[in-house]
Amino acid sequence: MPAENPEAPVPTETNITITVNDTTVTGVLQINAASASLLAQLPLELSFKDFGAQEKIAGLPAPLSLDGMPSGGSAEPGTIGYYAPDQALVLYYDTVGYYSGIIPIGTFNEVAAVRNAPAFVSTITTN
Repeated sequence: MPAENPEAPVPTETNITITVNDTTVTGVLQINAASASLLAQLPLELSFKDFGAQEKIAGLPAPLSLDGMPSGGSAEPGTIGYYAPDQALVLYYDTVGYYSGIIPIGTFNEVAAVRNAPAFVSTITTN
């Protein structure tokens, strides 16, 4: 019988659930300093509003760690991001080019549900 490897695989992402009105949106957060500090704040109830006809944005109660994170980035539809200058969680439903302060930290499904929703209050939890 072969010996088993006692080391468990290290997770590379964490599953989350985001409510958008009556729709449950699932997503994943990459394992990094920013997402770890977001996970430490969950569950959260956040008020999202539209910004620039490309994203929904909500202020966070505490800043996320930027240790080892890039100073900026771009986002494709379905990106979960942290906008460091405003201490905000962002759900991108349209493409946004490189911008200083955009820190992509994960992805979500149901882009249309996020895009089509007016301002909404969301509960974000791990699942």
